[in-house]
Amino acid sequence: MGNGHHPAADLVRRHLLLGGSIAAGAVIASSALAQQNTDTAPQELNGHPVPEPPPERSAGPIRPGRGSSLTGKVAVVTGAARGIGRAIAVEFAANGADVVALDIAGPVSPASNAAPADPAELAETVRQVRAYGRRGDAVQADIRDIEALRKVADQVERDHGQIDIVVANAAIQRWKPLMEMEDADWRDVIDNNLNGTANTIRAFAPKMIPHKKGRIIVLSSMQGKHGTKNAASYSASKWGILGLMKSAAMELGEYDITVNALIPGLVDTPLTRYEARYRNSMAETGQTPPEHPTPQQAWDTRAPTVPLKVGWLQPDDISPAAVFLASDAAAMVTGAEYEVTGGDSAKDI
Repeated sequence: MGNGHHPAADLVRRHLLLGGSIAAGAVIASSALAQQNTDTAPQELNGHPVPEPPPERSAGPIRPGRGSSLTGKVAVVTGAARGIGRAIAVEFAANGADVVALDIAGPVSPASNAAPADPAELAETVRQVRAYGRRGDAVQADIRDIEALRKVADQVERDHGQIDIVVANAAIQRWKPLMEMEDADWRDVIDNNLNGTANTIRAFAPKMIPHKKGRIIVLSSMQGKHGTKNAASYSASKWGILGLMKSAAMELGEYDITVNALIPGLVDTPLTRYEARYRNSMAETGQTPPEHPTPQQAWDTRAPTVPLKVGWLQPDDISPAAVFLASDAAAMVTGAEYEVTGGDSAKDI
């Protein structure tokens, strides 16, 4: 998991950004190093050196592509058969990573408004990964089963020799008033989304700890930042994921493992592509939705209320942020929430 830094660069990288200067001749004489360095000498204050983090605890010197290159990395992405999970898996491959696409690829619970993914969709994700010349493996597993996930982690480590990146994305959603929920409407959503995310971290992080390096990215939602009428179990699960993320970041930081959350706004996926979600998105604008809204009606109602004037985002609007959080450039980013919402974030405190 080398970062390609020039050894000298790690000693002197910040001097120019802090106000230092460098002779033009030195720049010309060492152009490759000059592209990486921003410092020319260690910093001092009244004769005392100013500490800098060691290379392994720093994003390192500036270099092209450091926020996007995943070359040599091995990533595991859950819920990868379609939607945001597929977009992240394929975007990782496009930036150099080998990808293990994990999905149950079958029914999860009757407490889900979306039709389940299937093995053909998971195979399509792998096909798209391989189209970028990267290794892609499909694994069918249930994130609610931690022992199954531990077996997958063992197998991935045997097959690839390492696990560098884990994305906990798999989720289901239920639209039903809290007072009308069956037990499964609450329990199964929490068990899959929150417990399944915790299981994913608990199963795969132990493979990262011995290497003292790793990236864990969990998927929350803007519905985890505020309440959602008639979707309490989903909002609660996504809110819980944020607390889980921050706690895991505190525990795993000593091993140089970062843990961060991506927070999408409304994204067009099978998880959201049905009338109940359209009605809710329209109602949030203060309008009374029709009983059977069309996608165009929902878009036209919501888009004017979003700063970037879109009714919703696409999965590949979310995946570039995952690449950054998985990259060397995000070495000092942990316990953080990254919102990709088209501007909905601007409405929140």
